[in-house]
Amino acid sequence: MKQYQSFKDIETDLKRLKLERDIAFEEMKLIKTEFKENLKPVNWIGSTLSTIGKYGIWTLIKRFIRK
Repeated sequence: MKQYQSFKDIETDLKRLKLERDIAFEEMKLIKTEFKENLKPVNWIGSTLSTIGKYGIWTLIKRFIRK
């Protein structure tokens, strides 16, 4: 356990800890916002179309190789 020499040291540590907590809280809010964005149907459509496109290209390549 840290031993403090003065009240100023305690106040400095408390300010630092409060700032760390505030930063962590803001990071949590950012993660929440990003998560909400990822759940939007528009994003699902984009990733689905991308997957279908990759599968379609792979299918075309296989057809050309077989001929």
